[in-house]
Amino acid sequence: MTVKEVSEKYNIPQDTLRYYERIGMIPKVTRTSGGIRNYQKEDLEWVELAICMRSAGLPVEVMAQYVKLNQEGDITIPDRLELLKKQREVLHEQRKQLDATLDRLNYKIERYEHAVDTGKLSWN
Repeated sequence: MTVKEVSEKYNIPQDTLRYYERIGMIPKVTRTSGGIRNYQKEDLEWVELAICMRSAGLPVEVMAQYVKLNQEGDITIPDRLELLKKQREVLHEQRKQLDATLDRLNYKIERYEHAVDTGKLSWN
């Protein structure tokens, strides 16, 4: 697949795909003999992982570190595992914060809905 096709498939700008490759967030993409990017199944799997990890809030630097470790081979499996575990903890903490924010918002909505029904706003 060309960079344009991948861009359309994943709804991600072509420049972003090139950027991810340039900074090491995805490994170097397979190229044709003329130097044109020719995304293969393995390349697409890396793109999917990068999109997933970015949407989960993984910093670009951490994803690039993960790719680098992966390219160094199986000796880095413990390091990759630790990196993923740390990110999982970050996500759990973010989830806690989001849940607390959502709880507070739900409380306020409930109070305002009650005020619409009764004509009186109270915070009890």
